[in-house]
Formats: sequence, C-alpha cells, structure tokens
Amino acid sequence: MSAARKGIPFVIAAPSGTGKTTVCRRVIEADALIEFSVSHTTRTPRARERDGVHYHFVSREDFEKLAEEGAFLEWAEYNGNLYGTSWRSVEEPLAAGRDMLLEIEVQGAAQVRERRPGARFIFLLPPSMQDLRQRLQGRGTDSPAEVERRLAWAEREELGAGAAFDYAVVNGDLEACVAELRRILEAERAGDVAELRQRLDPAKALASLRGA
Repeated sequence: MSAARKGIPFVIAAPSGTGKTTVCRRVIEADALIEFSVSHTTRTPRARERDGVHYHFVSREDFEKLAEEGAFLEWAEYNGNLYGTSWRSVEEPLAAGRDMLLEIEVQGAAQVRERRPGARFIFLLPPSMQDLRQRLQGRGTDSPAEVERRLAWAEREELGAGAAFDYAVVNGDLEACVAELRRILEAERAGDVAELRQRLDPAKALASLRGA
C-alpha cells in the first residue's frame, strides 16, 4: 500500500441486537486493508471479551477524565454506560494509509460527522422489528422490560438517525451482509459509489422496514 494514501474512516452503527459486532468482526477478518477501532467503555466485560481487543475497559472516573482532556473523537452514554473512540486510535492508522472501521452508537456517529469530514457512514438494519425483538430476547442478557426499552429506543432515536447515513444494509443473512459491506469498502476506495448509494439508500430501507 502506498504511504501517500490516506486511510478512509468507515462508521457502522445499528440498533442494539442487529448484530453489528459480529458483522464488523467478519469484515475485519475478510478485508486486509481495514483495521478495527477499539473503543473505550465503562461497561463490564462480557464472557470471552478481552481488554484491548474488544474494548478498552475503564472506570467511569478514568473515562470522564479522558473526555475532559479531549481524548475522544466521539463519545456517548448508552444504556447507562459510556463508550468512546479516541482520536489516537483512529488518526494514527489513517495517516499511515490504513482504513478504519468504527463500530459506534448513533450519537457517536453524529459527532464523527461533525469532527471528521470524509468519513463514510453505514447503518445496519434488522429484516423487521419483530426479528429485532426475537434477537434481543434470544441473547438472554436482558430482562423483558429491558428488551422493550431497547426496542422503544431503536424506534424513537436510532432508526431516525439512520436516514443521515450514506448506506443502509439489512443484516438478515450474515454472509450476504458481510459481502455487501465489502462491496461498499471497495467502491469507496475506487471512488465509484453512485450505484451502491442509490441501491442502498437509507431512506428507502427505513421506509421498507417500517412497512414490514
């Protein structure tokens, strides 16, 4: 890869339960030109999660100190926990010509849009809201009340924010979703995006989801 090339930041966001973490990991495994941005969070690690690999797990006090120091490109509070992407974790690889994949919440995506011109934004959608409900219930990590709260938040806040993204991709089949994301990466690198942006228009995808 040419040292003169500047990397492209790709932002992926989605309602909780859509499967964005799994999708992002698969994209990273399949595409040698892109790196995963490891975010900071104050939440407790889940089973099999490792510090520095899945997240930088920090205390709320340490996170808030970093935020006060301006260390984050974006940060937001979601479900009672803080999440943030440091400038350093993104800017150094981009300057070296590496593309970066940021898996963040919609609030954080809005901050990146303001602070990092040139980022590309991809919104993942479930096939239907009923499918999203089943996925959240199937995880077995949330109470029925929490599932309903997440669904209400998705409909009230997250889906509306998706209209501002460059692309919307439905995660109904994992392999097909990953393949579609790889087509987006390749098209953006080549500067040939018109067909994909028209076909994967977020407004059309959101209208279809709400009508499902």
